[in-house]
Amino acid sequence: MADRISKVYLSSDHAGIELRQTVASHLEAAGYAVEDLGPDAGMSVDYPDYGAKLAHAMRDDAAARGIAVCGSGIGISMAVNRFSWCRAALVGDATAARLCREHNDANVLALGQRLTGQTVAIDCVDAFMVTEFEGGRHGGRVEKLSSLGDGESK
Repeated sequence: MADRISKVYLSSDHAGIELRQTVASHLEAAGYAVEDLGPDAGMSVDYPDYGAKLAHAMRDDAAARGIAVCGSGIGISMAVNRFSWCRAALVGDATAARLCREHNDANVLALGQRLTGQTVAIDCVDAFMVTEFEGGRHGGRVEKLSSLGDGESK
């Protein structure tokens, strides 16, 4: 699987640094190319800035995946989803991580450090990374997601 995904970009706010770093180490050990977009420990930052940083890094790389972490996962997932090429899914278990790939072709996994333990988070990451998009009846729905913001969807 690692060879099909070009790179995994990770970002967080200050409330997600520890989990982001744990996930980055886990992904590197599994053979994925990882780019950690920060921030560094000890910095207080705003999740919209780091959600946008992740989205911009992924803009021209359709084979990339992203992992976004904040305290709850809610704010950073909202920030990432402002960008039409990103489909971020906030999950709390491996089943949701699998389904967000199978049915929604999510390319960004959002996690909440304060809400998700490290073991569960790693299970979510593993499911997210190995699950393929089913396509079929889900394909048209996913296409609509990218055009919702332009006012053209019906």
